[in-house]
Amino acid sequence: MTNNKTTRVSVMELKQGSYQEVIRPEPEVQEKPVRRRFTASYKLQLLQQADACNQFGDIGRLLRREGLYSSHLVRWRRQRNKGMLNGLSSKTRGHKAAKRNPLLPEVERLERENKKLTNRLKQAELIIEVQKKVSQVFGITLETPASGGGN
Repeated sequence: MTNNKTTRVSVMELKQGSYQEVIRPEPEVQEKPVRRRFTASYKLQLLQQADACNQFGDIGRLLRREGLYSSHLVRWRRQRNKGMLNGLSSKTRGHKAAKRNPLLPEVERLERENKKLTNRLKQAELIIEVQKKVSQVFGITLETPASGGGN
């Protein structure tokens, strides 16, 4: 497996009487090897190919060609036989995305309406307070619903 971060060395070689530039990979070994990751489709495809092998040595050729070990097939077959298809799928790490509440738009609409009505109520209470003070200044008595003034 090649690493994209490796640098390449350019070398001039003499071939058939002329110099030709040849690019060779950096000979140093990486500090930390990169772990291979297999997709679910690759695993299932490889299991199908392994199951189709019926000649002696076919599975060994398949494993060498793909650069795998027999333990990969054993583990993947166990997962498939247990019905752990999600075990064959690639797993994403980290926090799972929260499911959106289907009632959230309605809740937001009701909160906006509640805020609007609260503001109107404050305005109405302010108007009533002003009317009370004006009536006190002019000496006008206001009828309250408890005093039975109408209807």
